[in-house]
Amino acid sequence: MLTPYELFVGLRYTRAKRRNHFISFISVTSMLGIALGVAALIVVLSVMNGFQKELRARILGVASHVQITGMAGGLSDWQRVAAQTTAHKEVVAAAPYVMAQALISNHQTVQGSIVRGILPAAEDKVADIGMHMKSGSLSALQPGKFGIVLGSELALSIGARLGDKIVVIAPQGQVTPAGIMPRLKQFDVVGIFEVGMYEYDAGLALIHLDDAQKLYRMDGKVSGVRLKLKDLFAAPRVARELTHTLDADVYVADWTRSHANFFRAVQIEKRVMFIILLLIVAVAAFNIVSTLVMAVTDKRADIAILRTLGAAPGEIMKIFIIQGALIGVIGTLVGVVVGMLIAWNVDVVVPAIEHLIGVQFLAKDVYYISDLPSDPHWQDVIVIALTSFALSLAATLYPSLRAARVNPAEALRYE
Repeated sequence: MLTPYELFVGLRYTRAKRRNHFISFISVTSMLGIALGVAALIVVLSVMNGFQKELRARILGVASHVQITGMAGGLSDWQRVAAQTTAHKEVVAAAPYVMAQALISNHQTVQGSIVRGILPAAEDKVADIGMHMKSGSLSALQPGKFGIVLGSELALSIGARLGDKIVVIAPQGQVTPAGIMPRLKQFDVVGIFEVGMYEYDAGLALIHLDDAQKLYRMDGKVSGVRLKLKDLFAAPRVARELTHTLDADVYVADWTRSHANFFRAVQIEKRVMFIILLLIVAVAAFNIVSTLVMAVTDKRADIAILRTLGAAPGEIMKIFIIQGALIGVIGTLVGVVVGMLIAWNVDVVVPAIEHLIGVQFLAKDVYYISDLPSDPHWQDVIVIALTSFALSLAATLYPSLRAARVNPAEALRYE
């Protein structure tokens, strides 16, 4: 034989028609259970990766990859800071900004908001707000015109529409003979955006940088500079490098720190789901134990004959390890194929299920993300497949040890 006889016998035991059909039934059930668990793991992790990618894209469509903030009341020479940062090979674009709080009033309705002063041309290079305009445009923000672009939820809460005039109330007061009075300025609504993140849609307003400097008396300063990188995952490294290279008194933060709690929560959810769904694979894998225990009992005479012909206990163990491992391998491969097919076609499978049962899982009027996104990662698939195979292999150890301890004389006494 060109192959070890343990492999030959183990494969033959797997293929052979058993006298005990119940053993075959449990084997098939274990195989299908492993396949189902592996497929479920791949699909769920792919969907969670898709949600994470979608949320990251929406957040970074408004936030920045790296944000440089002035420490002492703002940056007075932001052009020099922007020039130093864009000299870094990873930095694609830089844009100045003014960030402050304000109350926005319209028809007796007042809503708190974050006001961001921007240069529209530069902002388009570091953020994607211009791609999410429901009405108007960022280019309508002109210096001295006092135009404002509102988030869709913010506009809805104060009842503002395109072309309306609203009042922005700055928190810094001005001293008058009548006492300290808040500083007010009327703005024209020139645009409304919707990025799909409630935090920004309900609490962010954009005005021109020059208008923000006048409103908040910045004296030509800006709050900081926002950067866009070639690779968003390089942000922590780039932030560290810029901290050492910039000669201004600034604080450098990247998106992984400014939204650390949010992305950490998503990552924890992904790990918890992996552990929970892995239990399905574990239950199916350990069904192999019962399959092999009954197979060992069924093959006691065969084991005794092999032992009398000179087979060592370790060789008997290998026969049943091969038999159990084959169940795990087949189940894992079937699960990987089915899971990847579903993960790649979630956009087709989910609408078909919704149409079949007449239920919409993510209603557009409730959820910002109304379609299930999917982003399969091969590293996840490899980890799932290896874990499934390891569990299947572990399940073969006890029955194989039991087979190796069969006493030939006892097994053949009544044969």
